[in-house]
Amino acid sequence: MPSLEEQLVALKSQAPADFTAATDPDSLEAVRVKYLGRQGSLPDLMKQLGSALPADRARLGKLANEAKIAVQSAFEQRKDDLENANAGADAARFDTTLPGRMRPVGRLHPLTQTMERVVAIFQRIGFTIAEGPEIEDEWHCFDALNTPGDHPARDLQDTLYLKDGRLLRTQTSTVQIRVMETHKPPIRIIAPGRVFRRDEVDATHSACFHQIEGLYVAEGVSVADLKGTMEFFFRELLGPETKTRFRPHFFPYTEPSFEIDFSATSLGLKGRKWLEIAGCGMVDPNVFKAVGYDPEKFTGFAFGMGVERIAMILHGIDDIRLFYENDVRFLHQF
Repeated sequence: MPSLEEQLVALKSQAPADFTAATDPDSLEAVRVKYLGRQGSLPDLMKQLGSALPADRARLGKLANEAKIAVQSAFEQRKDDLENANAGADAARFDTTLPGRMRPVGRLHPLTQTMERVVAIFQRIGFTIAEGPEIEDEWHCFDALNTPGDHPARDLQDTLYLKDGRLLRTQTSTVQIRVMETHKPPIRIIAPGRVFRRDEVDATHSACFHQIEGLYVAEGVSVADLKGTMEFFFRELLGPETKTRFRPHFFPYTEPSFEIDFSATSLGLKGRKWLEIAGCGMVDPNVFKAVGYDPEKFTGFAFGMGVERIAMILHGIDDIRLFYENDVRFLHQF
């Protein structure tokens, strides 16, 4: 039987030859296991070093280490050679002259673009964003907003109620109530978000749409502040030539209340000189009482507008349903 020294020398010369003879990853792995696996030749010879004579251990140990390095180096080299050969074969099969595959670039939905544009204008004049739940209770959606129990908006025909008595909010004015319940004046917020009403879907109505409502409460806030704020906003949104007018109206939670019309020749209103775009008014004292504010000390104004309506005006769109059909031919225009 060959001595340990002869076996180490033989392994050191034979292993590289066996690795070189491997032609694919499977055969390379078989050779690796043969020499380096738990039951492989090299670990077995290393175990025998313990039984060698003390005088021979240093010399045999050095030889064993050289054999180990030679075997591992041969394995790594052959592994790299096979990987490079496979990569070269893949490259040979690939036509590098073919044009690249362009991935489509996404973009924001036109309603999101419009909402961000509106929000950015109000943020420039000190308004901050406030959010609230889409599932609400009658207190925040109606009672605290001075809406009487017999108001048509509270009917099942107009509002989407849940089985537990809660409802899907019909307006983002609910956010104004929640903010006033937890914060003291001065308050200057805008509340963008989805709202829900039991509307028949047609070219101008949708059961789900988006609103942006605003609230400013402090001492000494007047109708002049309301008018100046809204005129500034619509000029920034629709162009410097935009004109606005305020018409008396009725909302349960504001007094006095106004509808806002605008006129902007650059938008092309199809022969109409004035077009309604938003509602607003001074916060009713009963709303302040509901949230614990002193109506003798504080005043404020509120306003609201539909995001879809603004987007339709800005882009000349005549059917609200286009926003929700997910037709990329329509969406790619924005």
